[in-house]
Parts: sequence; C-alpha cells; structure tokens
Amino acid sequence: MSDSITLKTLDRVTTLTINRPQKRNAITQEMYGAMADALKAYEGSAEQRAFVITGAADYFTAGNDLQDFSMADHTGDLPPVARFLEAISTCKKPVIAAVNGPAIGVGLTMLLHCDLVYAATSATFTAPFVKLALVPEAASSMLLSASVGMAVANDILLAGRTLTAEEAHNYGLISRVFADADLGDEVAALAKHVAASAPEAMKLSKSLIRNQRDQVAAQMASEAELFIGQLKSSEFSEVVAAMMQKRAPAFS
Repeated sequence: MSDSITLKTLDRVTTLTINRPQKRNAITQEMYGAMADALKAYEGSAEQRAFVITGAADYFTAGNDLQDFSMADHTGDLPPVARFLEAISTCKKPVIAAVNGPAIGVGLTMLLHCDLVYAATSATFTAPFVKLALVPEAASSMLLSASVGMAVANDILLAGRTLTAEEAHNYGLISRVFADADLGDEVAALAKHVAASAPEAMKLSKSLIRNQRDQVAAQMASEAELFIGQLKSSEFSEVVAAMMQKRAPAFS
C-alpha cells in the first residue's frame, strides 16, 4: 500500500483517502495501483459493504501527477491507472465519493463511476485535458454528456469550464452538496446506511442501473489509446516544458 493512500474500515464501511496534500493529492502510478488493489479487496470482501473515496486536507485530487505520468511505462500488461479505472468502473458493490475540494481531471472523471457523489460547498470540478494536450479518459467522453448533457459536457471537456458544487448538483453530476464542515459526518452516516442495506439487492440494483458495461469498457479502451499517443506527442512535451518554465504553451 502506498503511503499516500490510507484505508480505514469501520461499521463495514471502508474509506480510502488520497493523502498527498503537499502535492494537492495528485495521483502517481504507485497510488493508482494501491487504489486498484483496495477496490478489488473491497469487492471480494463479505464484510465490507460500502466504499468511500475522499481526499486529505482541502483537495479531493489535482488529478494525475504529470511528471510521474509522463515517465511511466504505459505499455504491456494493464498499467496501474488502467487497473484503477477498470476496478472502479466494474465494481459490483457501491462506491461513494466525498468530494471535499477541487476535483481535477481524474478527480472528476472517476466520479462518473461512483454510485453516490457528495460534495462540499467549496468543491469545484474541472477536466483540463485539452489544455494539457491530452484527451478525456475513464469513458468521460461518453458518460459526462450522458450525465450533464452534450452542451455542458463540451463546455467542460473542450472549453475547460470549471463547475462549482452548486452547478455540478444542478446539472446532475453530484448527488448532494453539504457545508464543508458537515461533509465528513454526512457521508459517514449515508455510507453506514448503504452498508446496512441488503447486500445482494444492492449489487443487483447497481447492475441494473449500470447496464452499459461493454460500451463503457470499449470507450475507455479507445480513449486510452489516444491518451497514450498524446503523452508521446510534441504537444504534450510543449505543455510540460511550459509548466516547468512558467509560461504559456506555444503550439505551432
């Protein structure tokens, strides 16, 4: 288990905390591996009945750690990020998100695979893939428009619009909004309620609601191929260089 991922199980609820506040909870490949392992262990456990994902301090996650991501080997068997996306998108048991601050990149797209998404008033939601010379991932190019509508999805994915928690709730991206100070207690109570529900009925209901599994997997694979291609592109190299040099990227 990565030191930047913490797990706690209480009353049949497992809470995974992305715990790298010094880097705004940016996720490395090692962390993705730990998150995938935790989800798989949860799915296979008869004792754990609900799974909560949240972030440490005042960030949910800033998304991928770009330096770590650009140096990682994305070939061969499923890399850690792909294992995590596969685990969260296919998990048969309920997954809950407690978005305690900015949710950027995968911080937003992973929510599309969570069954219940609760957010603090201060939370924001951004998917800056095009800005980073990348493409959407986690089947967000399909699922986001299904959630918020094509026009809003394009505003988010193409124009880089950031949603407030209130806007995300109004568009149907998240379930409820709570005051920052209340989020933890409210989600803990809701997760405890979910964990006390009939487990087989819960799994069957989730399978009925999420009946696009094959389409999601196919879209995710198509996105991943293009995403990896962009990681090797001159556009992405220019974005990384510009960030290091603290300047705007220049695309010829």
